[in-house]
Amino acid sequence: QVQLSESGGGLVQAGDSLRLSCRVSGLTMRTTGMGWFRQAPGKEREFVAAINWSGVNTYYANSVKGRFAISRDNAENTMYLQMNNLKPEDTAVYYCAARMGGGLGFGRSDYVYWGQGTQVTVSS
Repeated sequence: QVQLSESGGGLVQAGDSLRLSCRVSGLTMRTTGMGWFRQAPGKEREFVAAINWSGVNTYYANSVKGRFAISRDNAENTMYLQMNNLKPEDTAVYYCAARMGGGLGFGRSDYVYWGQGTQVTVSS
């Protein structure tokens, strides 16, 4: 059974940093591309960042480029999202996702497995 479990969310002030983690079980990490998405109240779930199976290739939404960094540790079955210089507009539930295949995925339909989400709230 595949399970993705996010952690690390919380309430922070604008300009602060957070690191989200996504622990994966039931998947072979070395063959799995992964990503982060977020959903703010009343909005569609949107792409944030993606990483290929090895961690060599990454891709970011324009809104987070230069502030967020996606990484992974396949030996620990864990993916991370380092979020720096957080802004109030980053407030959302953040979801990790895994896809079939090891390449990058850019849309919701590219991913098969999803976590339950972790809340990130940034106050001004």
